[in-house]
Amino acid sequence: MPRVWLVTGASRGLGRAVAETALAHGDTVVATARTVASLDALVTGHGERVVPMALDVTDRAAVFSVVAEAAERAGRIDVVLNNAGHGLAGAVEEVSEQQIRDQFDVNFFGALWVTQAVLPVMRRQGGGHLLQMSSIAGVTTYPNLGAYCASKWALEAASEALAQEVAGFGIKVTLVEAGEFRTQWSGDSMVRATPKAVYDTVLAKRRHGLSGAYAHLQPGDPAKVGAALFEVLDAEKPPLRILLGNGASDLAPTVLRERLAVWEEWDALARTTDFPPRATP
Repeated sequence: MPRVWLVTGASRGLGRAVAETALAHGDTVVATARTVASLDALVTGHGERVVPMALDVTDRAAVFSVVAEAAERAGRIDVVLNNAGHGLAGAVEEVSEQQIRDQFDVNFFGALWVTQAVLPVMRRQGGGHLLQMSSIAGVTTYPNLGAYCASKWALEAASEALAQEVAGFGIKVTLVEAGEFRTQWSGDSMVRATPKAVYDTVLAKRRHGLSGAYAHLQPGDPAKVGAALFEVLDAEKPPLRILLGNGASDLAPTVLRERLAVWEEWDALARTTDFPPRATP
């Protein structure tokens, strides 16, 4: 049976690529973007199977309104791709209060509002699948991306708890931990903090890497993401997490092994902080 998708941030990047794949499979896509005109090419190419809707995911009331209208117009919502987001480059000391609030408003709260709005729809229809667009930055961290990583770690935590809460309703959750893909993420969609001279040496390489110099040179092919997600959707037991890209797949296990090694090294100290066990009568 064809699925009905709701894709946020569908105007370009991974959201656009996945929407194209879903449409090529015969599915219907409720495509959202801040400006509905940016979705014109999707509508021209696929006609009535695209339901274009303007949406700013940071506006909670608008999210609930759009999701309700989308469910009414399309009849159901089988898959949500919470893709809307952007990057914020800057040392933890460099990012402004407004920049980090804006980062969380889109990357975390935007996904949370969409999730909250669609859950009643999925419960009524007896199931659905939430694809939460995380990142390898939701597994590890990078200097000059602390705020961005924090927003993805927050999404990871909430989504892991969510998966346990909604499993009994037939609703599935998958965190998509993507590596570097050839999109505008490090180009014109990146917000950059005002640099402090004290970090010029420490962050020189990272600043250059996130300057836009390597935009569209990343190894990941956005056109292949949709096919990977269809395998996840069709799996009998879809994973809570899926890594995408060789870089992410190589790095994540290494990071976890390093954490395990540190926890093991300090295990004896960890066990000194409980009350003594009660004596057996």
